[in-house]
Amino acid sequence: MMTSLQESATSEFELQQSITLDPTDLRVLRQLQEDASLTNEALAARALTSPATCLRRVKRLVERGVIERRVAILSPARCGPSLTAIVEVTLDRQGSEALAAFEGRAVAETAVLQCHRVSPGPDFVLTVQVADMPAYHALVQRLFTEDANVRNVKSFFSIHRAKFDTRVPLPEAAT
Repeated sequence: MMTSLQESATSEFELQQSITLDPTDLRVLRQLQEDASLTNEALAARALTSPATCLRRVKRLVERGVIERRVAILSPARCGPSLTAIVEVTLDRQGSEALAAFEGRAVAETAVLQCHRVSPGPDFVLTVQVADMPAYHALVQRLFTEDANVRNVKSFFSIHRAKFDTRVPLPEAAT
C-alpha cells in the first residue's frame, strides 16, 4: 500500500517526466519569471509569438502545473519590521506518518515561507519570516516546543540578504 507521500512523490515524478517544453514555452516562461504582470500582448511580443499562441501556451502551462501561480514579490524591509530565520528541525521518529504530520503543521504556519525535507542531516529546513523576536518565540512554542516528536531545532538568523530570487533555471532553447 502506497502512502500519500509516496503517491505525491510518484505523481510529481510522472508530471515532470510528461512535460516537454519547446523553445516558445521556454521564452514565455523566461519572460513571466521576469514580470508576470505583462499583458498577453506584451508577453507575446517579448516571447516572439502571436498573442493567440501566447495565450494558449500560458493556459496550457498553467493547466499542466508548470506555472503554479503568479504573485507579487514584496520587499520585507519595506513592509515593516521583519526577522528571517533559517531553521533546521530534527525529529525523534522519521516514519512517513511522523514526517507528514510535522510537514503538515509547518506548511500551515503563515510564518513558514519555505519547508524542505532534506537528507542527510536534519529532517527539515524551514525559512521563516516574523515581525520580531517575540513573534519568533511564539512560533517556536507553537511549532516546535508543543510537538513531542521534535528532537532538535537549530536556528540561523539572517543579518543581511545578499540574494533572493524566485526564478527556476530553464534549459537553453535549441535554435
